[in-house]
Amino acid sequence: MAKKVFVSFDFDHDSGIKNFVMGQAKLPTSPFWGADWSMKEAAPQHRWEDEAEKRIKQCDIVIVMVGKQTHNAGGVLKEVEFARQHNKPIAQIIAYSDLVNPTPVANAGRLYRWSWDNLKALLN
Repeated sequence: MAKKVFVSFDFDHDSGIKNFVMGQAKLPTSPFWGADWSMKEAAPQHRWEDEAEKRIKQCDIVIVMVGKQTHNAGGVLKEVEFARQHNKPIAQIIAYSDLVNPTPVANAGRLYRWSWDNLKALLN
């Protein structure tokens, strides 16, 4: 059974990666599924946090897509905090094949290269 995944990413620098991951989730061989839960409009901080926490609570795992600046992204750091509070597993996936030695997000688990094999192993 495919896992329900919350995808965390740096909205300011890596929003394109979210579209890629959501496209991958639609493939018949995908080991995961998820909904595009990015907030489309500006929202007050408390409203965004409430929605993010609610959505993370509904998922099986949080996957952090790591780009060059992800370790400094306030939204990602907050989502990781929510995942920890609700005992959700977290994994970090390097979002770009040409990204060498990215800085991992603090307290967000091990860093993996993007591959179907790594993803399937994480989601089993």
